[in-house]
Amino acid sequence: MKPAVRLSAFVLALAAVLPASQAQQRPEPIISAEVATDHRVTFRIRAPKATEVLVNASLGPNNPKPPGTVKDQPGQWAMPMQKSPDGLWSLSVGPLEPEIYRYAFMIDGVRALDLANHNISAGGAIPWSYFEVPGEPPRFDEVRDVPHGAIHLRSYRVSETKELHTVAIYVPPEYDRDQRARFPVLYLFHGGGDSQEGWSRLGHVAAIQENLLAAHKARPMLVVMPYGDIDGDATTLPAIEAFGRELFNDVMPIVEKNYRVQANREGRAIAGLSMGAGQSFTLGLRNLDKFAWVAEFSAGAFGSPKFDIETQVPGLLKDPAAVNRRLKLLFLGVGTEDTRYPGHLKLVDLLQRSGIHNEFHTTPGEHEWKAWRHLLAELMPKLFQPVR
Repeated sequence: MKPAVRLSAFVLALAAVLPASQAQQRPEPIISAEVATDHRVTFRIRAPKATEVLVNASLGPNNPKPPGTVKDQPGQWAMPMQKSPDGLWSLSVGPLEPEIYRYAFMIDGVRALDLANHNISAGGAIPWSYFEVPGEPPRFDEVRDVPHGAIHLRSYRVSETKELHTVAIYVPPEYDRDQRARFPVLYLFHGGGDSQEGWSRLGHVAAIQENLLAAHKARPMLVVMPYGDIDGDATTLPAIEAFGRELFNDVMPIVEKNYRVQANREGRAIAGLSMGAGQSFTLGLRNLDKFAWVAEFSAGAFGSPKFDIETQVPGLLKDPAAVNRRLKLLFLGVGTEDTRYPGHLKLVDLLQRSGIHNEFHTTPGEHEWKAWRHLLAELMPKLFQPVR
């Protein structure tokens, strides 16, 4: 039912954008979101029949907003656009801080993506368009003039379901330089409604690691990004367990048979965002014989009244000393404007009272790539390093 709902909303939005006379012909191309050299951004959309069009964007608290802006939800700002006689709506904002931003249009109350912008989130749910304001010098997550690696795509048949899935594998530039070296692996999971492309397309995982490597701030590692959106509610414990079987029985064997990697717990890390955070937290702490480095970004389960850590990770709190001996890092991260923030505070308090060592990291931002890129950049330098 969900795809039908999304399609209906898209059709309604498209009807508002194009009059009947233009339904069978391509409208004049427009540029949106257009980022100027002074860091001002202009949004445009053609909607001749619409009576009100808003831009709902994650501008954060510090960037300037135009008159009439209202805070729509945590981290989101609704800004009114102006209509020209030919039916073109536009709005310019800024100058904006160098960062990645997400947005959508509201056309007479119907949410729509920016059809002029191909930079959208991937996967089964496509809720946002994105644009980036470049930094001077380039931001930590922008492509720089440094050595680059490669992203491999490998398809496989899932042992349990027989579905055809694809895993994206980032290989650092050092992999081809030293044919004798074996490399550690970070297993990195996407969020709900996304795909194995999420971290490479919008997470900029390659640029983040390559910039860290060029600055000698991280160890070179493979980053393995499987598809993890199990049919149904992928956040449930049975779904996480099913994803774990796919990870252990299908994905890890592909990596360890075809790449020069360290196939031991000290050479494996596991992390994820949102839905993938619940997967990495649960599977990592349940399998400390396979992972010595465990991280999560913005998991939603921690704030749920149904969350029970004994059910999620049986026995974790019974022998904290044993857990601490095996865990080289437990990294918890969340954006300060994210609705998941209070749940993380509760979990951190529980772990500290129970004697489980962990690191809690926060960054400005909501439930968005802005936060997750910063958290990944904080995590990577900590992975596969000697623990004092």
